[in-house]
This record gives sequence, structure tokens and C-alpha cells, in this order.
Amino acid sequence: MKSPAYYIAIEGVIGVGKSSLARLLAEKLGARLVLERFEDNPFLSDFYKDRKRYAFQTQLFFLLSRYRQQLELMQPDLFHKNLITDYMFIKDKLFAYLNLDEKEIVLYDQLLNLLVKQVATPDLLIYLQADTERLMHNIKLRGRTYEKNMDRDYIEALNQIYNQFFFRYSQSPLLIINTTDIDFVNRDEDLEELIGYIRQSPSGTRHYHPGKGKNRC
Repeated sequence: MKSPAYYIAIEGVIGVGKSSLARLLAEKLGARLVLERFEDNPFLSDFYKDRKRYAFQTQLFFLLSRYRQQLELMQPDLFHKNLITDYMFIKDKLFAYLNLDEKEIVLYDQLLNLLVKQVATPDLLIYLQADTERLMHNIKLRGRTYEKNMDRDYIEALNQIYNQFFFRYSQSPLLIINTTDIDFVNRDEDLEELIGYIRQSPSGTRHYHPGKGKNRC
């Protein structure tokens, strides 16, 4: 990995397992772990009850909260040279464009364009994919109170917009993983194989296929 720091960001739709993988990688690689503080958003529970009414407040809180956290995580850490997060800053606009109206997006874009210049780009971005049924199952399984009435159509829309965004993404090396046949949490061999691949510092856009040898492009 790069020295003195290598920054890995993990992305994907709600329920795909970003935080779980981030924790495991941080532990195995001895990296600093930074998780998104979504539970701090006071508007989130109301948003899932009435998305149209609370979308703008929810989005601005997330934008500013993520920005503050990004500035903090870029500070030097004497104990960890590598960094792993369970989100990247630019993904904020995916939710904004899905949930805000045209006038709100104009204001949102002005603020985003001021902030994004100060945010670091990951050295490697891992994008976790899953179909909507799998995501809904995972969301139900983890049992978060504010997610209990999660709308399937909303998750499907998020899934589509994420796939479209990462299909065009080119700001940093991108590793795309379909999680359908992978279980990083319960199968050590899946996790170890992925870690071995990450240590090779993949470049460009790659699709990771576990168990198919060293050539995974």
C-alpha cells in the first residue's frame, strides 16, 4: 500500500454491508476506521415517514456533517498510516438529486461546490452491489427503528442511481463487488482473498470475482 497513507472508501446502497466490511478491513489491515455518523441526523426518522417534507433539512444536515467529518479524518494519525471509511463525500449528491426539488437542488449544488474542493479523493473506492430484494432483507434483519417502514421503491430508485453513477465514475481506482455470492462476515476465506487483492493496489475500474484466480479484470 501507499506510504504514508492509503485511503479506502467503501460505498453502496443502504443495507449492502458497507460498515461491516469497513470494520473487518480496518481490523485486518491495522487501519484507522471512520464510520458515517448517520444516527446523529435529527431529521432522519421524520424523513423516512415523509420524504418530501423533510428531504431538504435531512440533506443539508448530512452534507455539513459529512464535510466536517471529512476534514477531521484528513488530520494526521500517529498510530495508523492507512484509513478506511464506510462512505465517500461525493455520494451525498446522489441522495440530493433523488429527493430534492429543482429549486432546492440549485441551492444544494452551490453549497456542495464550495465544500467538495476541500475533500480528499480516495486512493481506492470499493463499490458493493446487491439486488433490491437482498437489500430489503438486510435492512429488515438489522432492525433499525427508523428503517422499519423503509419503502422498497425508494431502495430500488437508490440502487439504480448508484449503479448509474459508478458506471461513469473515474475519479479514483474503483473496485466493484457484487455481494450476492460473497460473505465477508462469516467466511474468512472471502475476506482474506479480498484483502490479498486490495494489497495489489488495483488500478482503473475492476470487477472483483472471488475464487476465480488472480486475474479479476
